Amino acid sequence: MYTGAGKIFVKINSLGLMGLNAFSVDVELEISKGLEKFEIVGLADTAVKESRERIHAAFRSTGIRFPAANVVVNLAPADVKKAGSIHDLAITAAVLCAVNVIEPSQTEQAAFIGEVSLGGDIRSVNGVLPMTILAHKKGLKEIYVPKDNAYEASVVEGITVYGVSSLSELIDHFRSGRKIAPMGRYVPLKSKRDGELDFADVKGQHAAKKALEIAAAGGHNALMIGAPGSGKSMLAKRMPSILPEMTFEESIETTNIYSISGMCDKEHPLVTSRPFRAPHHTVSAAGLSGGGGIPKPGEISLAHNGLLFLDELPEFSRTTLEILRQPLEDQKVTISRASATVTYPCSFMLIAAMNPCPCGYYGHPSRKCICSSKQIQSYLSKISGPMLDRFDLHIEVAPVEYENISSKQKEEPSEAIRERVQAAREIQNRRFKGTSVTCNARITSDILHEVCPVADDANEMLKTVFDKLGLSARAYDRILKVARTIADMDGSEMILKRHISQAVSYRTLDRKYWA
Repeated sequence: MYTGAGKIFVKINSLGLMGLNAFSVDVELEISKGLEKFEIVGLADTAVKESRERIHAAFRSTGIRFPAANVVVNLAPADVKKAGSIHDLAITAAVLCAVNVIEPSQTEQAAFIGEVSLGGDIRSVNGVLPMTILAHKKGLKEIYVPKDNAYEASVVEGITVYGVSSLSELIDHFRSGRKIAPMGRYVPLKSKRDGELDFADVKGQHAAKKALEIAAAGGHNALMIGAPGSGKSMLAKRMPSILPEMTFEESIETTNIYSISGMCDKEHPLVTSRPFRAPHHTVSAAGLSGGGGIPKPGEISLAHNGLLFLDELPEFSRTTLEILRQPLEDQKVTISRASATVTYPCSFMLIAAMNPCPCGYYGHPSRKCICSSKQIQSYLSKISGPMLDRFDLHIEVAPVEYENISSKQKEEPSEAIRERVQAAREIQNRRFKGTSVTCNARITSDILHEVCPVADDANEMLKTVFDKLGLSARAYDRILKVARTIADMDGSEMILKRHISQAVSYRTLDRKYWA
């Protein structure tokens, strides 16, 4: 207990978070003789400064007297903004060391993260996984986190995780024999497919199913155009059932994003199924790309390593759609605010669906379109040329015929389609091992021709198509990447004429509707 003589200095390890990037924070506490006060400095926001009241109340609830002296806490480095309540537990541990409840030597190799409640309970916080990864990289041996976050932290191997439920439990851990049991390492369960919508439910639409299978196998973006009720949304919502398994590295990347967003499952924190995000067309630009005073991930980052589905594409605002253009190319989005600039990864498949006109029946074989040419042109012009160019496959979803919808014959299940998709993706994993490329859709320009060898007659065909259709350089690259995926599914290392022909057939709808 502080006696009023001299000064006491204590340093405790903590961690902070700016976007997806964790950083080390040294909680430095000094107690000296003077008027009784409790100050927190070090570019702390309001939530951090409010921890003074939370900690005072927690000490009273636990029966420990807070030092009646001048208490100053510095969160170093002082030039980096600290936000949220994640430093509460570290500040509390520093005070406990200063009043001799905890021996400082017991905390030298430990980090503390968590929010302290008025009653002394330790509440969960966001972003525990990226902070635990950093603690391990910094060589710390232990990390104390809220009990609700312990499973999430235990994903990281090589650091002992203690889940703390209350301040009393933390004190008993250091002072008595009632130690907190270390959390066992979390072993992720195999991705669950139970309850997923199945392609077997979709009658007919074999051409559209094949195109979406190619999209899933190579990670390609796809645009579906068709009349209302043709099954566009039904097909898109079944895409998760055929997506390939996530690698462990992809799971960690995606879980980091869900961790800082506070969307991790307490019992099964590691994301092992590819995300499927389907925001409504009223979503704001910030909701899609991310934003806020302290920028948070948006829908495109929450879809990282998974799929983003935009239904009724022309109903999205033009500004919102144009925001997608750069992230689709760079697989990352940078959000700049006065307080900070953060970058989030957003490597995702984009699947979009739209009607060909406002009434939906332009080009329908049996129903008459009631839209004027001007209305159709205005509707389609909501999708800009550069945005349209970023779709690898254009899929026309024809109306379902009666013979198909009334048939009792079972359609091919998702499991069978997924096996072919997984086989094609494994070929790509072997091809791109040791590089940053994860699938054919992400092939970089410097290795494009190296990994996409084209037969002579196929090359001649591609040249003819390029000149005749007036394709852009981006369209040329995307046709080649789709052809690479088709060849992989065909078991061919060389891209043949039939592969180019099929890839080109998925780039014609822009000529039909937008010409």
